[in-house]
Amino acid sequence: MKRTFAIFLVLALCLCGCQKPETPEPAASTATNPTKASTAASVAPSTSFAETDKEMFTDRDSDTSYDDSTVKITLSGNTATATSNAVQISGSTVKLTEAATYLVTGSLDDGMLVVDAPKDAKVQIVLSNASITSKTYAPIFALQADKVFVTLAEGTENTLSGGESFTAIDDNNIDGVVYAKTDLTFNGAGSLTVTSPAGHGIVCKDDLVFTGGNYTIQSASHAIDANDSVRISGGAITADAGKDGIHAENNDDASLGFVYISGGAFKMEAEGDGISAGSSLQIDGGSFDITAGGGSENGDKQSSENYGGFGGGFPGGGMGGKPQRPGGRATTTTMETAETTESTSMKGLKAGTDMKITGGTLGINSADDGVHANGSLYLENGAFSVATGDDGFHAEETMSVSGGTVTITESYEGLEALHIKVSGGDITLTASDDGLNAAGGTDQSGFGGRDDGQFMGMAYGPGGHGGMGGMSSGNGSIEISGGKLNITASGDGIDANGTLEITGGYTTVCGPTQGDTATLDYDKSAVISGGTFIGTGASGMAQTFSDAEQGLISVRVGNITAGTQITLTDKDGNVLIEHTPALGYNVVILSDPKLKAGQTYTLRVGSQSSEVTAD
Repeated sequence: MKRTFAIFLVLALCLCGCQKPETPEPAASTATNPTKASTAASVAPSTSFAETDKEMFTDRDSDTSYDDSTVKITLSGNTATATSNAVQISGSTVKLTEAATYLVTGSLDDGMLVVDAPKDAKVQIVLSNASITSKTYAPIFALQADKVFVTLAEGTENTLSGGESFTAIDDNNIDGVVYAKTDLTFNGAGSLTVTSPAGHGIVCKDDLVFTGGNYTIQSASHAIDANDSVRISGGAITADAGKDGIHAENNDDASLGFVYISGGAFKMEAEGDGISAGSSLQIDGGSFDITAGGGSENGDKQSSENYGGFGGGFPGGGMGGKPQRPGGRATTTTMETAETTESTSMKGLKAGTDMKITGGTLGINSADDGVHANGSLYLENGAFSVATGDDGFHAEETMSVSGGTVTITESYEGLEALHIKVSGGDITLTASDDGLNAAGGTDQSGFGGRDDGQFMGMAYGPGGHGGMGGMSSGNGSIEISGGKLNITASGDGIDANGTLEITGGYTTVCGPTQGDTATLDYDKSAVISGGTFIGTGASGMAQTFSDAEQGLISVRVGNITAGTQITLTDKDGNVLIEHTPALGYNVVILSDPKLKAGQTYTLRVGSQSSEVTAD
């Protein structure tokens, strides 16, 4: 059944000019049925994510022990001494040639520690108040072995420093202070400071593992860079990177170049991405403080705050006066030639394929997207605080939110994907354009939700506000079956370029009164059959649900100022819905399982009230 807008409280208000909405702090909303349990099945990831740490780490990755049989190496200025012939010393170059544990102490002014052992050898290097500086090479270079373990002895402080350039050794293009052509693991309870003014901090051409230790990395390029994978279960990493904080990428094998994090503490300032995985990214725990690209203040500040009037445009306007997405990413650093423009990615978390997050505390301040997956994104748990110059969360395919707490304080669009599925979690977001956007081929406000034009029993003509729907068509979808969503958007609150379906949850949408915006914007259909929905916003392009299986109230209320409370009561005076929008509004859309089609309710907006009948 096609739903309609009723009209009330308009006559005295419709002659007033549009008011610029105030923006006080949002007030709490209450309803008799705040959250309906989700009945939707969870979305199965297409990527084979790890279930436990045992799939990612070996027992020895966490083993920091060593005994009296350990080979002792003492660094002394421009040379060193050792207690075993397995150590070959040539000036300031110290070479480890056998499978053993090596305890390294002292300082090396301009030299390097080289691992050149048999291909099946496991080599452990214990750093105990060790300091190595190399002006043109890597202070630690793992050339050959099966696996190298770097253990930071408990309570010790260790430093590795590079120079202003790197000089190639044979065919090895060394460009990191730590450079490993083998699997490499860091563990222990000490600290390590890595300084790389000319390149990367730590580079591994195979699998790079961290299970413990405290790391401070300052690098001109990536702080941590691996070819096959980066796997972290513990430790603390503080990074200041000229490119990405953590970067994994494999150009030869699409299944590699992944990042897995199950624990640890991370504080990263990156000119590029905070954490970037060429394939999948999985986070199961840990605490994160990530600043990417200088933060959201370096993003494009284009928003919907200064929309023009009827038929007018506004700065940066695209089709129909809608704001354009930040063009060419003003959030990015560009290098232009006569033929091409190259951009630097500045995202908080980025996956080349799918991403899964099941836990952790994540603070992200990014110039570009806060969380971005080139495939699908699965958010199952975790606590997020995100400020971004572009999208808060973005997926090219499906975004599935089944849990977690998400606060997006600043964004262009809050959640954007081809398909958005929300079955749980607590999401509060602020967007300068759309709150939720299913980008399924079109991205513009449409007409819809036929308006019968009734005002206190007087007809002013069909189509006076709203018109007919179906002006555009996309293949995107938004499904809300559970959870809580609190959306404040300067563009459309929920923009489904395709279909919208709400079967549960508790959703509030607060939109502006200016310009080409709508509380709901959809191409094909918008159906509600469960959950609570409270929406306010502009009237010019207003749409309501195309169909409802529970009571629905859709009314125009004139120009109402921000902070004016909405209260819906039944015939006995019981409060069913109470809400205070943070922005001014012209329309109110309400639906709740307690509402029954055909029954009459009292709707109070501020000091004014009217009886309304639910569809």
